[in-house]
Amino acid sequence: MKAIVYHHYGTPDVLKCEEIEKPTPGDNQLLIRVRAASVNPLECGMIRGAARFVNGLRKPRVTRLGVDVAGEIEEVGRNVTQFQSGDAVFGICIRNPHASGVGIWSCQGAFAEFVCAHESTLVKKPDNVAFEQAASVPVAAFTALQGLRDKGRIRFGQKVLINGASGGVGTLAVQIAKSFGAEVTGVCSTRNLELVRSIGADHVIDYTREDFTKSGQRYDVVFDCIVNHSALAIRRVMNLKGIYVAVGGPHGHWLGAMFRTLMALFIAFVISRFASRKLIIFIARPNRDDLNLIRELMATGKVTPVIDRCYGLTEVPQAIRYLEEGHARGKVVISMPQQRSDLQSTPRG
Repeated sequence: MKAIVYHHYGTPDVLKCEEIEKPTPGDNQLLIRVRAASVNPLECGMIRGAARFVNGLRKPRVTRLGVDVAGEIEEVGRNVTQFQSGDAVFGICIRNPHASGVGIWSCQGAFAEFVCAHESTLVKKPDNVAFEQAASVPVAAFTALQGLRDKGRIRFGQKVLINGASGGVGTLAVQIAKSFGAEVTGVCSTRNLELVRSIGADHVIDYTREDFTKSGQRYDVVFDCIVNHSALAIRRVMNLKGIYVAVGGPHGHWLGAMFRTLMALFIAFVISRFASRKLIIFIARPNRDDLNLIRELMATGKVTPVIDRCYGLTEVPQAIRYLEEGHARGKVVISMPQQRSDLQSTPRG
């Protein structure tokens, strides 16, 4: 089968589409014929060596990429009870669902024609959702749902601000916040104002014309996908018992973005020790109950994934470069060349 592999850290140019052996599912695993996968910042960081401490200092131990997946079950392990061959499923492909910390996101390699996944990390795809849409949501939706519900403690009627509302996590966060009955303000660029309105935001702020930290408005939850303001500036827009949740970092060079993010969060941590406001950073965790909730939100139309564009399997390097530019509207998806749906690939060189 064909799969994307990398044997050295570096730019997206290190990625190669190679012929490798088709995997065999373990007792609790499923073999999936991949119909679509999606690109996350996770993959961008992996190839550039951001996780060397868990994936090898000099060269990667895990040479495959791709966590989000949607496809059809080709074969089931002998202990699998909830699925059968032919089922359409979506979810995540990780090496060990019981791992902890950052290591839990070590992938099985969804950027391939076939991939194995543990039964507990998948659910059935709703009939009214395309494979590309289903593949686009798992990691981003875990981040949005857990960040808003578990860390932000979102409640009906609260005022919620989403900074970076037009990105992969942001577009889902806007819709999930609305499903909780919140009054949502989305922050994005001029070209994305209508998009953010169309997915349910009650108010939109064009960051090229207005700094939301100087607006005089206050919010119960600030969900920050960008982390491009100081903690002191963020405090100005938070209610007395407001909660700030940081789930992203500034665009640009990987190391510079990481440094600025860590500094902002350190300041936020210090401030939170002396105030009733809470400032939080977290790493999403895979959770089957949450995946089923995401499935239900899509099936009922409360959440509609936003896809910027689709690329083919051999175009994964271009897809990652495009995501790294920082201007994607919604998610960037990998659609298998031999099984393209009506969502066609329109890569930029």
